[in-house]
Amino acid sequence: MPTAIIADDEDLQRSDLRRMLALAWPELEIVALCEDGSEALDAIARLRPDIAFLDIRMPGLSGLEVAGASGGACRVVFTTAYDSHALEAFDLGAIDYLLKPVTQERLAQAVARLRERGIGSGNSGQADSAGLLQAMMELDRRLRASAREERIRWISATAGSTIKIFPIEEVLFFESDARYTRVVSATDEGLIRKPLKELQAGLDPDAFWQIHRGTLVAVRAIARARRDELGNITVELREHPQQLKVSQTYAWRFRSEVSFR
Repeated sequence: MPTAIIADDEDLQRSDLRRMLALAWPELEIVALCEDGSEALDAIARLRPDIAFLDIRMPGLSGLEVAGASGGACRVVFTTAYDSHALEAFDLGAIDYLLKPVTQERLAQAVARLRERGIGSGNSGQADSAGLLQAMMELDRRLRASAREERIRWISATAGSTIKIFPIEEVLFFESDARYTRVVSATDEGLIRKPLKELQAGLDPDAFWQIHRGTLVAVRAIARARRDELGNITVELREHPQQLKVSQTYAWRFRSEVSFR
């Protein structure tokens, strides 16, 4: 049986796509439902699905980054709410896409294309690496350009009865619990009620990395990452004494020997 994962940060979108796939392709087994890009990357590595249905815009890793990091391990079908002008990169034919809201008719077309490529017949076939990379780079460029105007420039946070203003360039990390998100700079900190997931939508993913379910860190603030004898990774910061734990889900960011300067 062919296998697939679905990655989307919206519960309704995941469940709707799973339901429609059950109608369009009854033989397809959905082996994982993922809430973000890091979960999707982990699922691809562990489960080796034939297909990954990836939302382009997700917390942590985008669908584009997941596809790139997976190294062509499976076929990729992107789901996106962006207009067709942002999807010209897919004309290369290396990958497919589903424009939200996904219709049963359009999904049936995508399923037919996957079957034509041998998916589900014992030949999963790796994606066309060169074409896939070119398509991802072009679309990533377009999406980043369109998203720049939406980026957070400053944050208003509270500390007791005081309201503090943090330019985003001064924030070292965000740390969330069930109720609040802690905003920390080199010399100050405050609290906001906005959850981490909402913050990520307005942050540059190249400037802020998610390293734990409740932690985002500014890449420029990382001095080094240390791994202990059990394989646990801890991040040390340049301008703050707190050390930040890295969960196994995000350990891939520190696999290579990289110096942070």
